[in-house]
Amino acid sequence: MTLEHLLVGPLQSNCFIIGDEKTGKAAVIDPGGDGPEIIKRIQSKPWDVVAILNTHAHFDHIAANAELVRGTGAPLMVPQLDAALLDQAAFQARMYGISVQESPKPDRLLEDSDIIEIGGERVEVIATPGHTPGGVTFRSSLGIFSGDALFAGSIGRTDLPGGDFETLIKSIKERILALPDDTPVYPGHGPSTTVGRERQYNPFLQAF
Repeated sequence: MTLEHLLVGPLQSNCFIIGDEKTGKAAVIDPGGDGPEIIKRIQSKPWDVVAILNTHAHFDHIAANAELVRGTGAPLMVPQLDAALLDQAAFQARMYGISVQESPKPDRLLEDSDIIEIGGERVEVIATPGHTPGGVTFRSSLGIFSGDALFAGSIGRTDLPGGDFETLIKSIKERILALPDDTPVYPGHGPSTTVGRERQYNPFLQAF
């Protein structure tokens, strides 16, 4: 599997393209803005995008959903418990003075333990709520894509509507820290890390 990374949108969110070299199939994770740049990167391969994946439905992770759906024809997959947030994302962005296109309706609502097939790759959905009610982490052979649940040295904020600190800590403790220490972590913002590094050094997780 191949991993490509782009910084997108006004909040500099991490957008990832994961691709199966053997089949040419790929998925885009969290297209949070700059849709033309993401599509340009896809076409430079070219990748055959078979899934557009949102770890959660805040505007800085879904802002280019509409452009990616139009540009690739791929199905949009969103956590089931964040479907209501998806409808509110454009309004949420306007509260920050940012204009984004409204997202299309999801083609598939994701639940814990679902499997998404990307060519020969099987991507597992791991429920990690707390930053949002339905936030998920995607686990692949490349590592995990944690959205805004876990960052290098920090965790997602829980003061936005639907956030809950205790729920987020429980998600990280039981679903992410249960993974092997050498598992790469690709968060929604900031640099990559590993499960072991966060277990040892993340100040929010030292009790675990």
